[in-house]
Amino acid sequence: MKKGYFGDFGGQFVPELLMPPLLELEEAMESILKSDEFRQELSRLLTDFVGRPTALTHCRNISSELGFNLWLKREDLAHTGAHKVNNTVGQALLTKMMGKPMLLAETGAGQHGVATATAAALLDLKCEIYMGAKDVIRQSHNVRRMELLGAKVVPVDSGTQTLKDAINAALRKWIADQSTTHYCFGTAAGPHPFPLLVRELQSVIGREAKEQFRAKNGKLPDYVVACVGGGSNAIGMFHEFVQEESVKIVGVEAGGSGEPGCYNSAPIALGTPGVLHGMNSLLLQTDEGQILPSHSIAPGLDYPGVGPEHVHLHDSGRAQYAVINDHQALNAFQMLCSREGILPALESSHAVAWALENRDSIPAGSDVVVNLSGRGDKDMGILEEYLAKHGK
Repeated sequence: MKKGYFGDFGGQFVPELLMPPLLELEEAMESILKSDEFRQELSRLLTDFVGRPTALTHCRNISSELGFNLWLKREDLAHTGAHKVNNTVGQALLTKMMGKPMLLAETGAGQHGVATATAAALLDLKCEIYMGAKDVIRQSHNVRRMELLGAKVVPVDSGTQTLKDAINAALRKWIADQSTTHYCFGTAAGPHPFPLLVRELQSVIGREAKEQFRAKNGKLPDYVVACVGGGSNAIGMFHEFVQEESVKIVGVEAGGSGEPGCYNSAPIALGTPGVLHGMNSLLLQTDEGQILPSHSIAPGLDYPGVGPEHVHLHDSGRAQYAVINDHQALNAFQMLCSREGILPALESSHAVAWALENRDSIPAGSDVVVNLSGRGDKDMGILEEYLAKHGK
């Protein structure tokens, strides 16, 4: 396999000015990330600060209706309320050990921004977060959290004013300030080595889930399921199970409103090969290669591309990728709230919805582990607006 590639996808498609910090990061991953000092300190922070291991919860009420066992890997219980903190604490520690004083990040739903600001405060680093202007409005709760944590939030008014444009702005900032700044990329996408770095830091999810499930049941689950935007929570769950052929792997993309002609965020299902944000991947784009607007009720899934390793898992047949629309995700959200007392993020609700929508094809008695990537406090405004609009 070519360096930085997963099959035919990945690579480093960046301006020459970005190559020095990417090469520097590769070297740091070799010399620092693998060191005993880094691993021991990261383990301490994940335990004492993040609150790992997170729980593996059996949804008894819903399972009795489905006819199979639904389990949730509870990343919503991690500090800051989502899986994002696994990555940001690791990258912040790496930044500190590289001798750089500042973290730079992009964010969509705001959870990565909050997690980056949190990690920066913990390790006494400066922090600047780029966020699409539309997301600043619909995730105002998280914007306030970032600012309270000491970060500077920069609204991005260009393009679709969402995650894609926030990444573009953050990359431009990194080119200007690379000597003092580390770009804390939020998902398992972008130019090499970010997909590998983020996978390494998020794979704690799958390792824990595998160990916890075996301890409770003496075997492996039949399915592992996760929502896919850029793909960090999913690759974190999947990586430990890729070599376990008995385990079916399911990634769930966002289908938007599900109405004909409306935008979606499902590049694996509907995209074509192209280059975006330094990687060759599947993208939502025109025949001429212009990036199409993406849309999901879940801001964290609102991205026109996907991490290259997910494309490889799809192309190789090791994982299947499905599409869930806004309405199906909201149904799953409401069921998890009312039947299990758990308030999931709208992103995670897409993964739960896959299990609900496929209840007739999942064999009775199966064990389905869904990565609940975050909690839904941040989505109350979106939910209220949606329910008011649809008269529910």
